Amino acid sequence: MRQELTSLIEQYETHIHGQSLNIKLLLASILTGGHVLLEGVPGTGKTKMVRTLASLLGGTFHRIQFTPDLLPSDITGSMIYNMKEGSFQTLKGPIFTNILLADEINRTPAKTQAALLEAMEEKQVTIQGETFELPDVFFVVATQNPIEFEGTYPLPEAQQDRFLFKLTIDFPSLEEETKVLRERIENKVNSQPIPTFLDMDTFAIIRKEMEQVTIRDSVLEYIMKIVRLTRESEMFRFGASTRAAIAIGKASQAWAYLSGRDYVTPDDIKIVARPALRHRVQLSPHTELEGATVDQTIAELIGSIPVPR
Repeated sequence: MRQELTSLIEQYETHIHGQSLNIKLLLASILTGGHVLLEGVPGTGKTKMVRTLASLLGGTFHRIQFTPDLLPSDITGSMIYNMKEGSFQTLKGPIFTNILLADEINRTPAKTQAALLEAMEEKQVTIQGETFELPDVFFVVATQNPIEFEGTYPLPEAQQDRFLFKLTIDFPSLEEETKVLRERIENKVNSQPIPTFLDMDTFAIIRKEMEQVTIRDSVLEYIMKIVRLTRESEMFRFGASTRAAIAIGKASQAWAYLSGRDYVTPDDIKIVARPALRHRVQLSPHTELEGATVDQTIAELIGSIPVPR
């Protein structure tokens, strides 16, 4: 099954340029059943990245544009009265899908945000007292714009903790951006549907295989040292929770699987720790005054911990 994933990644990179690391981290997240908070300025291809993943995996895809007037029922669905049949019917919302893009999640009030986050955690939706299960493969990617905060409702730290990763979308390199520009100007972008490489049944089998990846006790201790040091270090005002340690452990299994191994190494931990921690910790005031970023501080903290042999 690893060969199918390798081919899928290669095909993915032909459609999305300059985001190799984020592509693999997205795949690692969906393999573990987690969700992703995707942050980047407009025009960097966030929607295309998620839509392409859905096409390659053969899953259903829905996109919700979050706005201040969006209601919870606009996401989950509602009961409507059918006058012709004289009975109530359930109208399911766009959340009933395999891959959901929650575009600009910080544009909508807390009540609507909470409706989505509850479904992410419980994998079920309650509509007028009736509970409906979500698909087995249910993956939410919520986007945020990091440069525009007027009229927004920032996600509280406790709600951000529900996301496995926070990924940042940077601008591609000059060569990669020039390639995108040339393709658009010369109309070389393929308008045909993106071919499906997997189906949901095959993906479920791959998930089971991934769960068999071994994590030695010494590597588990390494994860705990990283997480606990975020709580003890003066560089952080708030440290990471136990959920963060679980996220790093599961994500490292997926990363090792994508790398063709059946065991986790400390290098796998180093790769997944930054996106798993950057939204779960808060820098102390004196660290911020020194001009350090969250990513720099996490890297410094991990570098200070001895690597297990």
